Amino acid sequence: MKEVFRMGMMKMMRSTTAPAAAALAFWTGSLLMVSIAMASDVIEKQEVGALLSEQRPVLGTVQAVTADQIKIDIGEVQPRFVPLKQAQEKSSAPIAVGDRVIIVLNEQNLVVDFHSADTGTSQHEIVKGAIAQALAVGQETAVITSDGTETSFPIRSQVRSKLAAIPVGISAIFLIDETGQIADATFTDVQAAKQAHHQPERKSPIKAPHNQVDGMIVDPLHANRITIQTPSGSKNSYEVRDNLHQKFAALQKGDNVILLIDTENKVIDMAKPRSR
Repeated sequence: MKEVFRMGMMKMMRSTTAPAAAALAFWTGSLLMVSIAMASDVIEKQEVGALLSEQRPVLGTVQAVTADQIKIDIGEVQPRFVPLKQAQEKSSAPIAVGDRVIIVLNEQNLVVDFHSADTGTSQHEIVKGAIAQALAVGQETAVITSDGTETSFPIRSQVRSKLAAIPVGISAIFLIDETGQIADATFTDVQAAKQAHHQPERKSPIKAPHNQVDGMIVDPLHANRITIQTPSGSKNSYEVRDNLHQKFAALQKGDNVILLIDTENKVIDMAKPRSR
């Protein structure tokens, strides 16, 4: 391709006057340089995008503040250290021991950014609340209660065991990444951690003890509740979790459903059986 281009340009230059040929050569060289620069810019942006996609945010707690750095515990064997000047530039308030922070690790597990957990980052959101129910089988999603509202979030695979260790109802901080998934979580304070230590029975088991109930809808969703009639003829009424209301809104009386009931006797999922 390059050879065809070169031969074509030489032919054009032979049929052109010397000044025009020089101008044409200059224009061609400039065009080639611009094309190379544009291609280089595209490659660089792709590399930067790939690099950013490999970064991961984690929550930490400030353990110590010295004259030139801060010591941060992120739940690993070794703490992380961030230059104090860099940390002060990212925080609007003085940094103190016990503060919750967000540090961003790159693909080499090195600290590349720092933010206060109170403000979060432009790409990450902080949700303060509590796990509303034991994690479902597979621990792929978590229902979080915050300010009286229940919201379901997907859980990143690397933090599923961490969320399972947080008991239901215990105050915690959840880090939501730019994809809307829970990227990390920790207790809000020492008191919450102590409370969790004394309530191990409220932690999510490897397989949460959920019950499956088959039946036909007798009373569609109303005032957060739904009533079904089981094959045995009994009528059961259940409260439906807030995050499922839209899913239940289309159901009508007489529809057959399969409900998944949690330990608090609330509906946490629903499916419609295949018609035969």
